[in-house]
Amino acid sequence: MKRPRFGLFERFGVELEYMIVDADTLRIRPESDRLIHRVSGSFDGDVSRGALEWSNELALHLIELKTGKPVRRLHGLAEAFQSEVRHINRLLAADNALLLPTAMHPWMRPHAESRLWPHSYGEVYAAFDRIFNCSGHGWTNLQSTHLNLPFRTAGEFRRLHTAIRLLLPILPALAASSPFVEGRRAPFLDMRLETYRHNCRRIPSITGRVIPEPVQSPAEYRRRILQRIHRDLAAHDPERVLESEWTNARGAIARFERNTIEIRVLDIQECPQADLALAQLIAAVLKRLTDETWSAIEDQLRPPTASLERVLLQCARDGRSVSLRPGTYLRAFGLHSRRPMSVAEVWHHLLESSAPHRADWRPVIEGLLEEGSLSERILKAAGHRPGRRALRGVYRRLADCLHQGVLFHA
Repeated sequence: MKRPRFGLFERFGVELEYMIVDADTLRIRPESDRLIHRVSGSFDGDVSRGALEWSNELALHLIELKTGKPVRRLHGLAEAFQSEVRHINRLLAADNALLLPTAMHPWMRPHAESRLWPHSYGEVYAAFDRIFNCSGHGWTNLQSTHLNLPFRTAGEFRRLHTAIRLLLPILPALAASSPFVEGRRAPFLDMRLETYRHNCRRIPSITGRVIPEPVQSPAEYRRRILQRIHRDLAAHDPERVLESEWTNARGAIARFERNTIEIRVLDIQECPQADLALAQLIAAVLKRLTDETWSAIEDQLRPPTASLERVLLQCARDGRSVSLRPGTYLRAFGLHSRRPMSVAEVWHHLLESSAPHRADWRPVIEGLLEEGSLSERILKAAGHRPGRRALRGVYRRLADCLHQGVLFHA
């Protein structure tokens, strides 16, 4: 049966990933299959819970919560996700486990602790593992938020892809939540993104520069991106297990099977309220870009991929404080300043220009701009060189924030 096609911003899809950890030690617990089997009676990886679903991920200690079908509005989704988080925590409590947020476990050593999902879809994960060795941080120690946005026509695809490509570089400044790795302060506020961009280095075309190439149509996208990935994979994957559009690991990928573009650069936050606030901000800004409120599509296409990648990496490392020079990039957002602007200033402009003042999610974003990303707040609470006990105390607070559905304050 043919899937219905939706136009720009007519539907939304959201996916949130969480770790399962021990309630006392906060060490990972590779038990998502037990959780899924307890609810569904099978290991097929999916649990339907009304409007939302649960599913497995590559690592056995991860569980994904997602919209089962595209939803009309993002409003109200935070409450639905929060209800599922609490339900899962009640189930996990019987085994002295719970869900933990943030994009990387702060002291997990994946080479020693990782276990891959062994059930349905296992042949795909086995192929990834054979080619790339999935025991590293960029594979089994990363949790993210995915936002899916639809397009109906080739013209809508061009507008949406161009707008997303332009916005991706500054998203980590707000969304970073991975400031520790193996018990130490990471060199990046968004260490998940830094590890993620290297996980397919054996076949560089799969991830590219994380920022996707500028394309004018679905046909050009297939030719420039997907066909190259499949061609480069062929010698490593003779059975063609990975010959699919989801093998593409850029920070935003086209999903032509469902006519959406999936944004993948967002670290998971401390609770669904924060994730959905970011999703609504992103949708609001992208709507202005696709409407050409600040600049024409041709101007949005001008920034080279390499320069966008530089901004992305600067924001992943240093967050809101990154300084952007006057020029093509800022003008695409309607900013004609003659002086450099911080990314925080850019986000203030985008919020004021895009978000209704009475939007219920707006205070969350204002808090991010004032207090900093979750990574910055975690560092403030833990300090730059915390011992394991102090680090455990901060992440215990984060687990409580997730269960209660409240924001984390340093």
